[in-house]
Amino acid sequence: MDCFKVTILGCGSAKPTLRHAPTAQVVNFRGNLFLVDCGEGVQIGLARNRVPVGKIGHILLSHLHGDHCLGLVGLIASLGLGQRTGEIVIHAHRDAERIFQPLFDFFSPDLSMKVSFQSFDPGRSSVIYEDDSLLIKTIPLCHRVPTAGFLFQEKPRDRHLLAEKCDALGIPFAYFRGIKKGLDWTNPETGEVIPNKELTTDPTPSKSYAFCSDTMYSEKVIPIIKGCDVLYHESTYSNVDTLKAHLRGHSTSVEAATIALKAEVGRLLLGHYSSQFMSNEDEEILLDEARQIFPNTTLSREQMVVEI
Repeated sequence: MDCFKVTILGCGSAKPTLRHAPTAQVVNFRGNLFLVDCGEGVQIGLARNRVPVGKIGHILLSHLHGDHCLGLVGLIASLGLGQRTGEIVIHAHRDAERIFQPLFDFFSPDLSMKVSFQSFDPGRSSVIYEDDSLLIKTIPLCHRVPTAGFLFQEKPRDRHLLAEKCDALGIPFAYFRGIKKGLDWTNPETGEVIPNKELTTDPTPSKSYAFCSDTMYSEKVIPIIKGCDVLYHESTYSNVDTLKAHLRGHSTSVEAATIALKAEVGRLLLGHYSSQFMSNEDEEILLDEARQIFPNTTLSREQMVVEI
């Protein structure tokens, strides 16, 4: 029930290499699967990680650069071949439907499932998904085209019930749900009010995960991701290539770490590596740079599973 994890399917940048696939991740929140970005090769990543693709209900596209969305047509086609039913909702910039719907119609004209688009404005933070326990909101980013990150935020949990105390007071089971939500209890016979703090303890802290790619350094994200447990922030280049990063609308490892530090996040994941990094040793440079600013930093890898 408490499952909240991220599986990295691809953490490379625009050019696929033998080491990294383009951007794609799966967020599993209590068994509900959300695909974040959908670069080329996403189906291979899903298969290698044994992700039950039939359970993916929502696909979130950060922006419409090819390395973040060109795997979408093939994925939808394969789901159609597998006779997937139900609905898949694609959350993206408004142009996504104009671009992809004709391709779905051409390659997958007889889909057994419903594919719908829900557009969002990348320029402002807004809630794009909500259920009883999870909220997803967009994070405006600064890239060459309209781009948004995503914050997965677990809603506040119920308070922990002191069952023995409740039993001793003769509180009927029917009242337990309200008490866990923070309500006091009034004894119907005596009128005595028992404060909630005497019947419960503090809830388990809720968790959150932020995905920020692609983007230049932007402190505008800090208030939105403040205090999140895990932050995935692109680090396409090392600090020596700061000018190149800015010209191309990307961040360096130092800039990613600076955002993590200022936002007081729990853990930083680096990713979206430039194809100029040809080895693990090259990418360790990114890690070393970031850890000098934010020690709890990790390099993302394909097939990595991160518990939030």
